[in-house]
Amino acid sequence: MRSRERYAERMAMPWLGWPAVIACAVIAAALSNMGDLRWWRVTASVLIFAAPLVGAWWMGRVPVRVVETDDEVWLHVDDAKLPMSVVSDVEVLDRTAYADALRVALHPLAFVVQRPWISRGVRIVLDDPQDPTPYWVVSSRNPEGLREALTASREREAV
Repeated sequence: MRSRERYAERMAMPWLGWPAVIACAVIAAALSNMGDLRWWRVTASVLIFAAPLVGAWWMGRVPVRVVETDDEVWLHVDDAKLPMSVVSDVEVLDRTAYADALRVALHPLAFVVQRPWISRGVRIVLDDPQDPTPYWVVSSRNPEGLREALTASREREAV
C-alpha cells in the first residue's frame, strides 16, 4: 500500500506564548516555596515549575495531517482518523465563524480539536448514517490549505 502526505501541521504554541507560561511557572513555584529550603518544598516547587511547561508542550504536540493512500484520503488529527468518503462538506471558518462554531453554534456531539492560540479552523460536515457525530471542528493556522488538501480528490473525481 502506497501513501503520501498532502498536508501537515502541528498545533504548537507560538514562541511569544512561552514567556507567559514560564512567568506563570516561576510565580507558582516561588509562591509554593516561600523561601523555605526543606527538600520536600524544593521538590514540590520544581514539580510546580515543570507542570505548566509540560502542559503547554503537551497541548501543542497534536498533529493535523491529510494522508492519501492508494484508495482513499484520510484526515488524521492526533489519534483520530476520518476517511474523506464520509465527508459531505469542508468549510473554512474565519475568526468570527470559528468563535461562533465553538460557542453558540456548537453541536453537543461534534468532534472538536481546538487550541486557544489558534483563532481559525475548518468545519468538516459528515455524511455517515452510522456515526452520530454531525461534524468535526479542527483548529488550523492554514485552514484554506487544509481544505484544499481534503477536497482535492473529490474535485479530481468530479472532472
